[in-house]
Amino acid sequence: MNQPIKIGIIGDFNSNSPFHKATNESLAHAGKAMGVTVDSSWLPTESLDVETLEQFDGLWCSPGSPYKSMSGVLKAIRFAREMGWPFIGT
Repeated sequence: MNQPIKIGIIGDFNSNSPFHKATNESLAHAGKAMGVTVDSSWLPTESLDVETLEQFDGLWCSPGSPYKSMSGVLKAIRFAREMGWPFIGT
């Protein structure tokens, strides 16, 4: 059995946002199409730190600004760029 791919979604989840629902659905759909399990977690922008980011195999910066903490978002983007972590932003 393969190990799940862990994706950290950088953003302040809002269950009423169609973009946030679509983000969750797209990760599940992509995992199914590839035959892997995707374990995704929303990461609130106000509490991002390196220790949290390092727990994930890749990061996705979600749509939905304004974020509660733009500096938290930029910290996560900088982490991905400097560490060579897989990253996508939408």
